[in-house]
Amino acid sequence: MPPDRDLIFVIDFGAQYTQLIARRIREARVYCEIVPCTRTWAELRAHHPRGLVFSGGPASVYATGAPRCDPELLSGEVPVLGICYGMQLMAHLLGGQVGGGERREYGPARLSVLRPEPLFSGLPQEINVWMSHGDRVDNPPPGFEVTAVTSGKVTAAIGDPQRRLYGVQFHPEVQHTPQGREILAHFLYRVCGCKGDWTPASFIEDQIAAIRETVGHQRVVGALSGGVDSSVAAALVHRAVGDQLTCIFVDHGLLRKRERQDVETAFRESLGMKIITVVTPERFLGKLKGVVDPEQKRRVIGNEFVRVFEDEAAKLGDAGFLLQGTLYPDVIESGTGSAAVIKTHHNVGGIPADMKLKLLEPLRWLFKDEVRQVGLELGLPEEIVWRQPFPGPGLAVRILGEITEEKLSMVQEADWILRQEIKEAGQERNIWQYFTVLLPVRSVGVMGDDRTYAQPIVIRAVTSEDAMTADWARLPYDLLGRISSRIVNEVPGVNRVLYDITSKPPATIEWE
Repeated sequence: MPPDRDLIFVIDFGAQYTQLIARRIREARVYCEIVPCTRTWAELRAHHPRGLVFSGGPASVYATGAPRCDPELLSGEVPVLGICYGMQLMAHLLGGQVGGGERREYGPARLSVLRPEPLFSGLPQEINVWMSHGDRVDNPPPGFEVTAVTSGKVTAAIGDPQRRLYGVQFHPEVQHTPQGREILAHFLYRVCGCKGDWTPASFIEDQIAAIRETVGHQRVVGALSGGVDSSVAAALVHRAVGDQLTCIFVDHGLLRKRERQDVETAFRESLGMKIITVVTPERFLGKLKGVVDPEQKRRVIGNEFVRVFEDEAAKLGDAGFLLQGTLYPDVIESGTGSAAVIKTHHNVGGIPADMKLKLLEPLRWLFKDEVRQVGLELGLPEEIVWRQPFPGPGLAVRILGEITEEKLSMVQEADWILRQEIKEAGQERNIWQYFTVLLPVRSVGVMGDDRTYAQPIVIRAVTSEDAMTADWARLPYDLLGRISSRIVNEVPGVNRVLYDITSKPPATIEWE
């Protein structure tokens, strides 16, 4: 990130809403990154941030092993906004008094503003906010004043204008705090002095310069799946280094029906990129024989992908980089210093330690909706930018249990029917992602007066903005009925269709 660009660091103390804070800051046209609370001020200072935001977290500041941060982050050199636990930790480290609340506050609350500047400037004197905390700040540190309270005069916000340190006990990043975006924007613009220069065009400009500097005259092999992420990454690097990029499309036998033909047509004819197609299903299916654990599946596939790319790079002679469409949610879900491992993404946790190629991941800090915006800015066709997301491990993570050719055929055909019907119903743009899953169980049914003992297919369709959270799509019943009827009648071995109505969290979008 160039030093003249806005940059905010979100210091993660293990909150469930940390990623949402980052989303809200980006929506305000300010670039930000989430970093673990173990980072020192000396490490962060080198990147010239405009300010810091302390996230919430589940701990008490007095608990053994509670997350802490470098006290120098609160030196006043840059502004800091503490949210929930972040405010409590700020108060604790600077000499205030934090106590256990007589009653916990979870859910909606009414906040009274005592001093509007700068966070509450222009807002009503009383606003609705969302609380989720146990401890509270009883006495703010020296130099701070209470700027807002909830019922019972409980401290809801504090501030030290001289040192530009502020804290809020509520969560401005959630939708249940209606003026939350304005409060965050006031911190970013009024306190930190941000310019609002985070746009797809500025991102492309910065990344092209960074890619050229990193790559030099070496060749790049691009891991092209045909999905949105790898497509945008390829277009961006192609804009930067042109024919130094050669994309490699691997047909590992785990693709959707007609996937290879669609990808080859789109990229050769529409974008004019150099593409090498490697068809090697036996290589991957052989490695996956007997593997049932989803984390092991991802590691096996990630490792084998890299070996294929290394083999092809060796044929090119002077390739030094492997391009991947890794996104921020991939990095976060694969585990960070402050976040648990949700699922190891093949392009993060599945990379072998002895890989010969250096990774090039220009989209690593973007959310999915931001990637789509960058793709449109690059001039990619809408049919590519709005393609259904498809995981690198392919159908391997949509077949629970061991993978066989028979199971692959069942999922491919069921998925093809689902995609046909969704498109025919005009629902493509209304749904973030939709696919079918094969369960490793059997159920009794009846077809043509005969008893069947066959497998169920699960339909998963979700709505989302960035894939960090998602809700199940409310598809019309008649559409679900047509899909179910076609799958049961046209896919051998299936006698039951289920619809997944679980949000993320608690579930993930993919089943594995």
